[in-house]
Amino acid sequence: MTIDPTSPVPLYAQVEAALAAAIVDGTYPPGTRLPNEESLIERFGVSRTTIQKTVQNLISRGLIEIRRGKGTFVIQPRITQELTELSGFVEDMHALGRNPTARVLDKQVLPANATVARRLALTVGTLVVRIQRVRLVDEMPLSFDETWLPRELGEKVISNNLETEPIFSLLEKKYDTPLVEAEYRLEATCADDAVAKALGIGIGSAIFLIERTSYSAQHQPVDYEKLYYRGDQIQFVTRLARRTART
Repeated sequence: MTIDPTSPVPLYAQVEAALAAAIVDGTYPPGTRLPNEESLIERFGVSRTTIQKTVQNLISRGLIEIRRGKGTFVIQPRITQELTELSGFVEDMHALGRNPTARVLDKQVLPANATVARRLALTVGTLVVRIQRVRLVDEMPLSFDETWLPRELGEKVISNNLETEPIFSLLEKKYDTPLVEAEYRLEATCADDAVAKALGIGIGSAIFLIERTSYSAQHQPVDYEKLYYRGDQIQFVTRLARRTART
């Protein structure tokens, strides 16, 4: 793309459009280092200030990142996941044309703490099954999941290969436990040591934490989860209808 200094479109916007197009069409695929500042100045015939503004705009758009001491690199576009219906990780990623896999870190029977007991409508100390997994997309760790199930149901679930069989599918298709609805709680937080290690990110990195309780018929809770998603790799969207005004 040729930069036109006589155009009403600002120079930084023209350079931004040219670089963004090169990223989208694969000229600069994810992981590629962009030409340095001097090279871009020479290539487009613009000032250093123009290039710096362009770079900041591309960072804001989530297309590139600066790695201190290494340069400016194209990053993988964030996954956009809609929160409009109850669905599982595998279903969501398949809908986006991605390849989901899982790695089981731990599965055990242990007493329910106050939070787990409340979410599953049990007495504190009741034995439950906890499953810890890393969920990957195209071989990249995306989320660290902790799932709690009532003991009887959970022991059935963990007898399966949880690296290939989604828990939601097992509940609904194998154990006759249809999921009707779920309550979501989402917050922004930082990765602690355990989450950072599981996802291969730095301690303190930005993550989304989703607490999800899924219910079967008669509003019976059957699955409580804490899902830690990498904040640099995903964004969540939803659509809300306007509440009818009361008269």
